Order: sequence, then C-alpha cells, then structure tokens
Amino acid sequence: MKPIFVHGISIQLRLTLAIMLSVVLMLANDRLEPVRQSLSSVLSPLQYLANMPGTLLDWSAESLATRNLLEKQNKELMRQQLLMSERLQRFEQLRQENERLRALLGSPIHMDARKMVAEVMEVASEPYRHYVVLNKGSDSGVFVGQPVVDAFGVVGQVTQVSKFTSRVLLVSDVSHGLPVRLTRNDVRLVANGTGVLDEIELKHVAKSTDIKVGDLLVTSGLGQRFPEGYPVARVTQVIKDDGQTYASVLAHPLAALDRIRYVLLIWPDLEDSGTPAFAESKPFPILR
Repeated sequence: MKPIFVHGISIQLRLTLAIMLSVVLMLANDRLEPVRQSLSSVLSPLQYLANMPGTLLDWSAESLATRNLLEKQNKELMRQQLLMSERLQRFEQLRQENERLRALLGSPIHMDARKMVAEVMEVASEPYRHYVVLNKGSDSGVFVGQPVVDAFGVVGQVTQVSKFTSRVLLVSDVSHGLPVRLTRNDVRLVANGTGVLDEIELKHVAKSTDIKVGDLLVTSGLGQRFPEGYPVARVTQVIKDDGQTYASVLAHPLAALDRIRYVLLIWPDLEDSGTPAFAESKPFPILR
C-alpha cells in the first residue's frame, strides 16, 4: 500500500541547488549577454504591440487637441480679419472725404456700429436666384433688411429670418437694388443686380454724368438701409451711345460673391430710444 503523503526533495537540497545555479549564472554572465540580446530583439515587436494602444490613444488625444485649437484660432483670426477689413473700408471712405476737404466732424459716418461674424451654411442652387443662408437668426438679433458685408465690400441684405438662420439676397441678384455714389465726385446712382455674380449695372445714368472706368462705388446711405461709406463695386465699362438716352454702365462687385464663407452682419447705430436707426416697422422695398 502506497503512503498517503509522499515526501519530495528536501528544502536544504533545494536551497543548495539554487545557490549553485546562482553561482553558475554569475560566472556565465558575460557569456549569456548575446543570448539576452537575441531574446530582447525577438521580444521587441511584442513590446511595441503592447505599447501601441497607449501610443495611439496619446497621439489621437494630442491630434484632436491640436486640431480643435487650430480651428478655434482659425475662427478667431477670421473674425478679426473681417472686423479689421470693415474698419479699413470705413477709413478709406474718411480718407477720400479728407482729400476733398470735407469736414470730418460733420460726416454722417459712425464707427461704433455693432457687428457679428456669421458663417454661410447654404448657397442658392437656383440658376436665377442669388442668395446664401447664414447660421445666425432672430435669436442672434438678425432682422430683415440688415446689411451684410465681407472683407472686401457689400454682400447684400437679409431678406428672410428664422430662429437660427437667415437668408441674404446678394447684390448681384436681379431683384436687388442699392443706392450708391461715386467717391470721386459724389454722383449718386442706383446699382442693380444683373443675375451674374461678377457684374452689376447702373441704370438711368445720363450721358453727361461724369463717370469713368475704375471709379469706386460706395453705399450712399440713402434709403436708410445701408450705412454710408461701404465699398460696393468698381466701374468696369462705360458706353455712351449717341442713339441711346442713357449711358450703359457696368461694375464689378468688390465682395467675393462666388466664394463666400464668412460674412459680417452690421447693426446700425442705436438711437436714444434703443432701436436701430435703420430698422423700421414697415418692410423696406428693395430698389429696382
């Protein structure tokens, strides 16, 4: 009959074997170095694989943080660019008035109007309509008839407003009209859209009118819709045909209507009553 409890190697023998093995390893340490290097080379890919999830997570977090930071900085720079461009447009107006020795203290231009940057969400897909949809609506204080400009000039005006979005009719639309004046001699005209993005028309211009190719058109302030002094277009063609009553005048809009992404919504200066000076209760008819 086999015993229930079988005795193995004694503890003393085990300790002796361990001591002997340690001494052998210590003596053979230098000779085992190539073996350790080989094992390390074999196990290196496994170490990389084990560290890959953590490395990918760190890289993703860093990339996401960097991208978010760049997007925020890009939006902030775009907002500052629009604000500075709008100021430069007004300063250009003041400079031209100063060159003509106009009294700046009596100028109707106001520099402290409220402004807001908006982003274009949608562009008109209809071939005969020129409008864009912005990501700002009545919740942001946008109102019908509000002037809209970009970094170069007048874009158009708000024609429809919902809670979170608004529609802007571009100056190139055939239904849009805008009172303008020549900065060179203060001749007042009306600029109408032609249905072509890079072209507007000045109608009913007398042949005796002093207008030349290259003249700058700015908002005149008439109609109480657009504040005075914002660049609109530059004259590109003047034809005075003896057989016609009026001259044919075309101009190129200064705003980048074919690649709009960010625009600036302009609020007129507030009167003492706290209501916009150019906003009226009755709808403002678009000049034709």
